[in-house]
Amino acid sequence: MNTQQHTVSRRDFIRISAFAGGGLVLGFKLFSSCGPQQEAGVIYELNAFVKIDTNGEVTLMNPNPEIGQGVKTALPMLVAEELDVDWQDVKVEQAGLDTGKYRRQIAGGSGSVRDSWESFRKAGATARQMLINAAAATWDVAPGDCTTEKGQVIHHDSGRKLGYGELVERAATLEVPEDVPVKPIASFAIIGQWIPNVDNSAIVTGQYKYGIDTKREGMRYAALVRPPAFGQTLKAYDDTETLQQQGVERVLRIDNKIAVLGRSTWEVMQGAKKIKAEWEDGEQMESTADYQRKFREIVARRPAGDPQRKDGDVQQAYNNAAKVFEAVYEAPFLAHNTMEPMNFYADVRADGVELYGPIQTPERTRATVAKLVDVPEEKVTVMMTRMGGGFGRRLMSDFVEEAALVSKTAGVPVNLIWSREDDMGGGYYRPMCTYRYKAAVDADGRLIAWQHQSVGTTGNPARAGSFPAGAVPNLQVDAQEYKTPVTTAPWRGPIHNFIAFSEQSFFDEVAHAIGKDPVTFRLEVLEQAKQQPAGELEYDPDRFAGVIKKAAAMAGWGTPKGPNIFQGVAAQYSFNSYVAQVAEVEKRDDGKLKIKRIYCAVDCGIVVNKSGAENVVEGGIIDGIGHAMYPELTLTRGKPDQLNFNTYRMIRMAEVPEIEIQFIESDIDPTGLGEPGLPPAGPAVANAAYAATGVRLRTQPFVKSGLFA
Repeated sequence: MNTQQHTVSRRDFIRISAFAGGGLVLGFKLFSSCGPQQEAGVIYELNAFVKIDTNGEVTLMNPNPEIGQGVKTALPMLVAEELDVDWQDVKVEQAGLDTGKYRRQIAGGSGSVRDSWESFRKAGATARQMLINAAAATWDVAPGDCTTEKGQVIHHDSGRKLGYGELVERAATLEVPEDVPVKPIASFAIIGQWIPNVDNSAIVTGQYKYGIDTKREGMRYAALVRPPAFGQTLKAYDDTETLQQQGVERVLRIDNKIAVLGRSTWEVMQGAKKIKAEWEDGEQMESTADYQRKFREIVARRPAGDPQRKDGDVQQAYNNAAKVFEAVYEAPFLAHNTMEPMNFYADVRADGVELYGPIQTPERTRATVAKLVDVPEEKVTVMMTRMGGGFGRRLMSDFVEEAALVSKTAGVPVNLIWSREDDMGGGYYRPMCTYRYKAAVDADGRLIAWQHQSVGTTGNPARAGSFPAGAVPNLQVDAQEYKTPVTTAPWRGPIHNFIAFSEQSFFDEVAHAIGKDPVTFRLEVLEQAKQQPAGELEYDPDRFAGVIKKAAAMAGWGTPKGPNIFQGVAAQYSFNSYVAQVAEVEKRDDGKLKIKRIYCAVDCGIVVNKSGAENVVEGGIIDGIGHAMYPELTLTRGKPDQLNFNTYRMIRMAEVPEIEIQFIESDIDPTGLGEPGLPPAGPAVANAAYAATGVRLRTQPFVKSGLFA
């Protein structure tokens, strides 16, 4: 039987599309109305997301990129909840870029669920109401006399039932209802449950195909030779030995890089190693030591320019203070190091461009590539694959642009694949920054002044509204960018990933210096924010205090754990969510420290998928500890010193502590979760290390301090 497709009117399509920006591809099989051997029927679109086959199959499209944050599971749960189907019958797929149907097709800022919460539920509820209306018309009864259950519409009085597949043809002809109510929270049957990731089986059995696995007829693999140091330009190259490499077919110059094309990844990578290139240094060939020296000099001077935020008068507060404290913190460059290195498939033709692979920003990438290869944007298609990690690196489209340029120049489709050395040595990195803090307390130990001054290789190394902003009567935030050829990009929990360490560590320093318990001091300052807010207050003091109290209770804060067990606390508000953590370290007989346990409390509003939520927070904690403890990327005259994991130290499985996570019960709409678990981990460990040793850690990585086993 041939499958036909029926589409609702453009008017109705637009009306319902507006409900459901953000996206996913879901398909569920409704066994209540069809058997497993049922042939394909006629497919009808109820809106931009919901398609139902007359045999009972339902498909929902998912436009949002999946980078491991779990949206490919969580977003379908929103629709399935309101559509009233059995989650066990759900299958999920991925949609490509389509700005005519969807909005916000991006993975970044921990925003997928919070931005889709209302629209996705509304899309499911609207489709469900259309099916109810179709059943009511069929039975000649009032829609209010009907209900739904697991893919069927049921008439209360008669007990008659019709499956969604039996109703979709008629439903597609009806007017799309407006302002359909969604379920009350108390009625949720899917949202808030523990649901495994929909791709788990395919991933663990090796069946899942990532961008790096892409193979197409006529395709060639490509590897690029890039400048070994930031700021260098290509003068000349000799490709004689490369062209003798088995499997290598062509060598091309692509702007400041050299492309090697051939039949396999291995062959082109080997050929790339045989290129003899001559590079010319630029004017700014700086080393890590140069940045450290210059940054320290900058933050030691009086801030230049207008402050990002200024409440009260910090200088006057210092003059009247009982005590003033000051400290400097330093953040190194860090690589993103996704498990799947950068890669992308591109086929640039005269009549259009096909792009296929792992990208967090498909819409922006399409626009960039269209301009780059001089093709109208409407003739560029982008299909996103599930990513083997993103962490902000794939917000950048440089590797997609490279693939498109190679394809256009060579006249063939290519799969451009980076090696690990390319990935780690070619940027983009977490920015390198230096932070100087100054604080003052009055005679009663009340925090009366707080000053933040920072510089970094990023446009804005500060967060002007970060705690304790809004709680201190005199506060000033100054930040400036240091221009450099080194390319940087958002790195999981941008800026928060380090500023939480510097702020929460310095906050701890002040607490200890005035003889106050670190938890008590934080709660006192949050009470100041609640009772006497100063300037704009971005966070809710009660919710912030709630996670601190919860984490402290989980950890038994203040209760002796033994002579060699020490604790440290940290908390951060980011992406509209609140996370507090208590780290527990053990001091061994040799005096070295071992991180034993992390207690974590999270307030992210309603938790859509408890399994995915716990997974992403736990991953963030491990990521936060690992990158605070072990790696740094240093430069010598613009050249990265670390190019692979033999010199770039990552956390190991045996070094991961026990982790206990609890979510605050809430009826508030969901907030961000992909990133907020990371920022508090580093400072919690640093503050625990101080409790154990009396040594303050102000520079990462911590392993260089010699305190840890």
